Order: sequence, then structure tokens, then C-alpha cells
Amino acid sequence: MPANPQSTAKIGNHPLHPMLIPFPVAFLVGAFVSDLGFLSTGDGFWARASMWLIGAAIVMALLAALAGFADFFSEPRIRALSDAWYHMIGNLTAVVIALVNFALRYSQDAEPAIRPWGAVLSFVVVGILLFTGWKGWEMVYRHRVAVLDAPEQAAAGTTDTRPRSPGRRSAA
Repeated sequence: MPANPQSTAKIGNHPLHPMLIPFPVAFLVGAFVSDLGFLSTGDGFWARASMWLIGAAIVMALLAALAGFADFFSEPRIRALSDAWYHMIGNLTAVVIALVNFALRYSQDAEPAIRPWGAVLSFVVVGILLFTGWKGWEMVYRHRVAVLDAPEQAAAGTTDTRPRSPGRRSAA
């Protein structure tokens, strides 16, 4: 068994989930920025751009979620991390709010839906993404999820990859 929790959804040794998540994050942040553009200029272009950015974000978030679910449900060490649960539940919440936001804009027309609820929902989603992004990076940097094992790490069965000085002993 590898020392680090491994990704199941991957191409070669490259996990799919981190390759896909920049898209919905960028689209949802872009939607909030477009909402601000509409609120400051009144130009309908920004309202329509926001609506379609949210729609594109939902599609890409669902693809990223499929890869994330594959990793989460196939690796018990990932499921054991509270950061993984916060990351997953927070992102699902953000996508549900984005769905509501998209439906609101699509059903009412993009422009009237932004004042005030569309912009507020976009702001809330960006806040959630800041939190879930933090938790995602905690999984990578603190818990080493989907980080390839170093050869000496795999041989020793440890997740401690700090350089060893000759006089330093590891705690066993």
C-alpha cells in the first residue's frame, strides 16, 4: 500500500480532480466580478456574462465532483480526514447555491435577478470556495492526498518526507 492516500481518478500518475477544479472556481469568481461590473455600469452584457459563467461553472463542477467522489469513496484514508468532509460538503453546498442562482437568473432574465439576490448568492459562493479551497490544500499539503510517494518513503512506509540530517532520529 502506498504511504500517501492516492487518487483513483487519474491519468497516469496525474489526479483528475485538481486538474478540473480551476474551471468552476474561475467561472464562479468571474460571475461575481461580472455581477459587480453590472452593478457599477448597468450594462446588460455583464449580467448575461454572469449567468453563463455560472452555467459553465455548474457543468465543470459536476465533472470535478465525479473525480472527487471517485477518490473520496475509493480511498478510506481520504474519507477518514475531516478536511475531506468539509471540502466535499462545502463544495456541494456551493454548487447547490450556484444552481439556485442560475435558475433565478434564467427564469427572471439575467439583469433583474442580480439585484440584490444574484450578487449576494455569488458573493456567498465565493466565500464558500475560499473555505473549501483551503480545506483542499490542507488535504494535499498536510495529509499528502494524491502526492506521489518518494522512493525512500515507499520503502519505509512513512509519510514523513522531511530531509534527514545524519544525527536526527525519527520518532517511531
